[in-house]
Formats: sequence, structure tokens, C-alpha cells
Amino acid sequence: MTNKDVFTFYNGVTIPRIGFGTWQIPNEEAYAAVTMALKNGYTHIDTAHAYHNEENVGKAIRDFGIAREEVFVTSKLPAQVKDFDGALQHFEETMSNLGLDYLDLYLIHAPWPWDEIGKDCTEGNIQVWKAMEQLYDEGRIRAIGVSNFAIKDLQAILDNCDIVPMANQIPFYIGRDQTGLLAFCKSHNIVVEAYSPLATGAILDSTEIKQMAEKYGVTPAQLSIRYCLEKDTLPLPKSTHEARIIENAQLDFTISPEDVAILDALKDVRAK
Repeated sequence: MTNKDVFTFYNGVTIPRIGFGTWQIPNEEAYAAVTMALKNGYTHIDTAHAYHNEENVGKAIRDFGIAREEVFVTSKLPAQVKDFDGALQHFEETMSNLGLDYLDLYLIHAPWPWDEIGKDCTEGNIQVWKAMEQLYDEGRIRAIGVSNFAIKDLQAILDNCDIVPMANQIPFYIGRDQTGLLAFCKSHNIVVEAYSPLATGAILDSTEIKQMAEKYGVTPAQLSIRYCLEKDTLPLPKSTHEARIIENAQLDFTISPEDVAILDALKDVRAK
């Protein structure tokens, strides 16, 4: 599913193996952060309508001067939108915010509204997916997928779709490897994107991770992001500090299978 530099969706579209995440980056800071990422070689930028920073993410991409086809841009439909017409309307809002002609990847942000986590929105998700299939068929989006979908949520789409989701973006990091969900996605050729690969920083003070990072001559952050790649998932690290933006992409090392197994066994490594 992946070579050194990209993952490939089952429709043949390639996506750079590391994305620059913009969750929790305010709109007023997003322009500088995305510009720093592009300057330092990132060609995959991830945003969402709910992040309230699409305007400056898009402006940074346009102003940087990179050819549109050379940068992969992802955004997401707000989690509370669960109807066909609403999905089309919010897609147009996202495109207006970004100032781009097409999206590379569009995701349903969650299977339920964030203020009603766990609510059964199966029928709404099916309607939204039909809208995304339409946008895909029209050439407005190069790939479509979901985010935060569990197996049962994915199965409902699979049972009612014409186009199988190409990606599922989920929280994935050392101590939360979501083995069953990962296996299910792989069985359906769904690329898994790993958001919060550092658990929003909560795992970086782990003694075990620090010790292993020292063994490889890397930082705990680099080890944690590389772990996601070793698990055949696509990490989306985020930072507003240029040194860390650079560091997060310097992953030209491998973790031995034995050490991956040790990291797999760490189940309670978040900072207390």
C-alpha cells in the first residue's frame, strides 16, 4: 500500500506519507504554520471546516507558489452535518474558504456530532456519503473517506455505498494502536491516517519511549511518528514551531520488528 514517499489509494491516487496537521492551530496562526511546513518540504496539508482555519490554510498554499498538483489538500465535512443537501452546501463553503478549485481528499469528520458522541447517525451518514460520491464523480474531489469511524460505522457505509471509503483518519499512537480497526480497514483497502500521533504530546515523557528513542538516536516525537509508519498508517503531526516541523519529517530510520512489538505492548504511556 505504501512505498518510501507515498501511500496509494485503491483508485490510484497517491498521498504523501506524512501530512501536516492543523488541528488546534488558530486561523491567525495557520498562515505562518502552513507556510513553514511547505518551505520545509511538506506537500500534504490537512485541515477541516471545524478547525476554523481553512481560509489561511488555503491562502498560505496559494501564496507559496507551489503548483496545485504538487500539494495534497484534505478537508472535512462538519460532524453535525448528516443530510445530502447539507453536505453539498458545506463542501461549497470549504472550497470558498480554501480558494481552491478541487480537493484531494474530503472526509466525514465523525460518525456523530461532537456534542452527541455515540449517537446512531447511520442513515445520515449514508446520505452524506451519497453526496460525497456525487462530488467525487463530478471530479470535485480526487478521493473520499471518513474520520473517527469504528468498524460498525464503516460497515454501514460499505453496505450502502457505490464507492468504498479510501481513507479513515483516526487517533493512532503508541499505546492506542487500534489493532482490530486497522485490520478491518486493511481488509477493505482503506488507508488509515493517524491523527494525534504524539497523543497531543501526552506520550513524549514516557520513560520507555525516551529510552528507545535514545537507542535510535532520535527524539521521542520522531520515534512516535515513525511507529505510525511502521504500522502502515499515515501520520499527521502538527506544530507551529519550525524546528519541530522539520524534526517531525526527519524519519529516515526504521524501528526493528522486535522494538515495534515492545511499543505495541505499551498500553498506558500517556503522561499522568
